[in-house]
Amino acid sequence: MSLMELQDKSERVYTSTGLRRQTSAEIVSEARRSLRTLATQRPFTPQEKHRQLFGESSSRAHDGRPPSAFSLHARHFEAPDSRPGSGTRLSPLERKPRLSVSLDEDEDDDVDEATLPKPPSERGYTRIGSGGSRARQLRAASINRLPPMTPNTKNMALEARIGADQPGDREKLRYSDITEHTTNSSSETDLHIVTKQRIAQTDVSSARGSKPEVKLGHGDTGDDNMDESVFWNSIVLPVLQEFESFAPGDAVSDETVGELCIACNGLHDALAERGMLGRQFKKRSTILRTLFRLIDVGSDRLNLTLAKFILALSVSGNNLLNICKLVFKISRDASNDALFLNGCILDSLLSLLHCEDVWSKGEALLYCVGSLKLLSGNSAISRLLLTKGFVGVLLQLSKRLMHGPSSTSHGSEVGVGQPIIAGHILVQVTAALRNIADQSESRPSFLSNKAFSTLCLILENHRNDLDVCIYVARIFSKLSTYTECCHALAETPRCCSLFLDLLGKHSRKQDLVVRLLFTLGNLTAKSTEARERVYEEEGGIDVLLDLFQVYQETPSSPEQCRVPEREDVLVKLIRLLANLAIHPTVGTALAANTLCVQLLLEVLECMCVQESEELVINAVATINNLSFYQGESSVVRSQHTHISQLLLKLLLSSSMEVVLEATRVFGNLSQIKDVRHFIVQHKVEQYVVTLLDSKTPDVCFSACGVLINLSADPDNRAMLRATGTVRKLIDCLRDFGPQDWHLAAVVCQTLWNCSLGGELQHTQEMLEILRLYVDRGALQWPSDDGVRQVQEACWELLFLPVAERLRQRFYIEDTTGMIS
Repeated sequence: MSLMELQDKSERVYTSTGLRRQTSAEIVSEARRSLRTLATQRPFTPQEKHRQLFGESSSRAHDGRPPSAFSLHARHFEAPDSRPGSGTRLSPLERKPRLSVSLDEDEDDDVDEATLPKPPSERGYTRIGSGGSRARQLRAASINRLPPMTPNTKNMALEARIGADQPGDREKLRYSDITEHTTNSSSETDLHIVTKQRIAQTDVSSARGSKPEVKLGHGDTGDDNMDESVFWNSIVLPVLQEFESFAPGDAVSDETVGELCIACNGLHDALAERGMLGRQFKKRSTILRTLFRLIDVGSDRLNLTLAKFILALSVSGNNLLNICKLVFKISRDASNDALFLNGCILDSLLSLLHCEDVWSKGEALLYCVGSLKLLSGNSAISRLLLTKGFVGVLLQLSKRLMHGPSSTSHGSEVGVGQPIIAGHILVQVTAALRNIADQSESRPSFLSNKAFSTLCLILENHRNDLDVCIYVARIFSKLSTYTECCHALAETPRCCSLFLDLLGKHSRKQDLVVRLLFTLGNLTAKSTEARERVYEEEGGIDVLLDLFQVYQETPSSPEQCRVPEREDVLVKLIRLLANLAIHPTVGTALAANTLCVQLLLEVLECMCVQESEELVINAVATINNLSFYQGESSVVRSQHTHISQLLLKLLLSSSMEVVLEATRVFGNLSQIKDVRHFIVQHKVEQYVVTLLDSKTPDVCFSACGVLINLSADPDNRAMLRATGTVRKLIDCLRDFGPQDWHLAAVVCQTLWNCSLGGELQHTQEMLEILRLYVDRGALQWPSDDGVRQVQEACWELLFLPVAERLRQRFYIEDTTGMIS
């Protein structure tokens, strides 16, 4: 190739075309680009001031929702076989009435369901004469009416109860006297020691018998009954005797409460070892009666221990509801959180959520999940719940609630209140999941349990329930900030369609709208498929632009969103549009949408940078992405003059972020000759040249984008050389080259353009820098293999070709000068 041919080929001018990535340079996809996704802060959720079922911002009417505050005493629990007290909620009967199995029966557990319920006989006419009749009469008595036990009356009362519960066993009370000398009448007795001593003595007694191990509580043989009676009289009865020595309202010391808790746990463990927990134990009602009475001691610590014990005895109906309410009441006090960490009550509550027939336990489940929701706000308890599979338990419960009651569900037919209580429970479920989502350790649980599809199903089925929608939106808002969760949500069918539908349906609910927009913004920042789905959804873009108009307008009343809330919605919405515009099809359509461009320009016209900086930055960045598409249909291109005038004001801003975004837009629009004329006419190039002094690579990169296009015009090259542009470009090349080869390539392109048609100063310094930079062996590369691979690719594909060409050009000029 001749010298003249080389000179002719070297006259080609570099222009900025949005710095579009080439297919051969896919490895540098992380390098700086003109089209950028935008980040923003996650919507702030203030912590609830009070622990309650429904927050202060709940959309539920106060009149129709279950209360968070109530009083509970022993009298609220139903004694075995007694008629429910006044005000107790009753389940409606089926068409064919059947006798409900008592929670607390001693010997009537197997009742023919076809038997019709009989009204209780009047006490005055109760026939006395059999143990069974006597037992029923005792069970009908109110729990809180049991008199406090004294040393003189304990044995007599308990002996009478044993005689009533199982005739013929009264003589076996002698076993309870074996260690009676270890107890006294004081309520300060160490019950734990007593229990241990009696368990040890029972083991000795069992060792002397013919059966070393028996399953108690289930056997029907005489020997089994004898072993059960020995265990009852020697272990259970004395502990119950001590429990009944505490009169309701008596002041009890912390030490005594501790001893009561130890005794309860010891008795619970002793019954568990012998298979006597659940509903099969014949003397279950006697234990429950005593445990209910202890609730009036009024200790939260003791009540949690009692709740665990009572739940282990499989209570149901009103007693189950009241136990769950008792636990909920305790959980409302944050100072009690340590009690839940130290005990096993969490396991009991989670076991209750595993029940298949959720409809027969609706309100009890509400308070059970409500307790777990409040407790999950404590990070230590939240992490403990995660280890117990809390996320999976809640998701399975949600599925059962959405499937509705089955035809084989125990209890009454489906009532109108059941969908309502299901909605209340789902509020607690989603709120608890939202608390759990705050823990970084929770992400694997959400992913492994396929939580996103279940949560989308909840949204779809309860789209009219604002409380449920907001909590689910908060979960998505939190989890979508993590890449793996964001991709999992993006792959969930119809999630984008569902979000857009909710945005249209609840457009005025700012706290819901802002979170859905934030989530969609996260999805479209990381997923090309999400951008396509939003765009392809029928009416999807129209929904977004309608929201833009709604929140851009000035509120007509104070009840509507305040300015900060409206701006937060606009920030998230405009960010979503910017992320959508990265997709070529979507970006071209948005750039040609007159309403979209007009709304963005109105933000620049009306908003002050000092008061609404993030909103202005997002609007300019979105215009920058749209300005990348400069086809004939582009509204951005057709309104370039108006846009340039708005950008000129932003260049004078004290915010460097605003200046950077405005410079980026000029980098795209300066491809238009009229815009280049506007820049020179208003001396914008002088300000752009000063940006090269910035120590920030992004600012220098954007300034070079404008200067490349300006230097494409021959008339502008001499002007740029006269303003010291070449000196500043060489400084940028020296300072940023080894750290940012993409920037170094753009600097070389700008130097190339500026050198055309005139003499370039400082050429020797520039050639020395280029000689060093094109020598791979002389360069220092990062030790990290991934970073090094990207940098080497940028150096080889972006920088090296233009650097070699620039070196060759000046070598030719030097050679030509020598020949002349």
